[in-house]
Amino acid sequence: MSRPRDSHDLRLIDTALSIDPPASSLRWIHDVFGNSISIATFDQPARRLTFDWGVWAEHYPAGPRKIVVEPYASSFPFSYSAEDAKDLGHTQERHYRDPRRRVDEWAMGSVGRVPQARTLEVLTEMASTIRKDFKYSAREEVGVQTPLETLELRSGSCRDFALFMMEAARSLGLGARFVSGYLYDELLVGGNELVGGGATHAWLQIFLPGAGWVEYDPTNALVGGHNLIRVAVARDPSQAIPLAGSFQGEKEDFVSMSVEVTVTAR
Repeated sequence: MSRPRDSHDLRLIDTALSIDPPASSLRWIHDVFGNSISIATFDQPARRLTFDWGVWAEHYPAGPRKIVVEPYASSFPFSYSAEDAKDLGHTQERHYRDPRRRVDEWAMGSVGRVPQARTLEVLTEMASTIRKDFKYSAREEVGVQTPLETLELRSGSCRDFALFMMEAARSLGLGARFVSGYLYDELLVGGNELVGGGATHAWLQIFLPGAGWVEYDPTNALVGGHNLIRVAVARDPSQAIPLAGSFQGEKEDFVSMSVEVTVTAR
């Protein structure tokens, strides 16, 4: 998963994919979420495998002030329409155990701190609280922490924070989904001023009536998609792994994997 998702707010001008050694076959599919997936197959041995992906895009993110929700959904509590709820399906359901409702309690704390429980301000408060109270820690381990682990440790990677806020939003009855992509800081092109730059990044989307899927990056307390280039959306982080595959050989043949994301302006 490396090709950004074309949309009204993200226009792809040019793309290029180079693989070394060259793949014997390369095919593209759309997965169940509509993400573009490239599947490469190889028939020759090699000591190193490199995927070099380049993209030139124009980005038109919606700023927080342009996010408008329907009046009935402007404050908590509210319910989706029957039609929306049917289509949101499993994105509204909790995916991780929370027998003592600790994530629910944390989420209700954000609701309680916002006058009149205004929806947009509650969700912004959630993202800001994670940014302020939780410590970012880049992790090379496969997978994500459970939301309860992230809450207990008060630390995690961008994907851990995204999953935690997803489950917090779901505890309030909201549809939420995981996003994998790239982080772009136009103030420091090629630099990493924002947390999580220089590699693939993760955040979440929450469905709000009248506004649609709204981007929230709790790692940097970003709202509305600014600086965020979507590549894949999924119901759970396990469904949005940027690079996955298998090889024939010995277990010790795999030494390491490195990822680097560089942004330049035109």
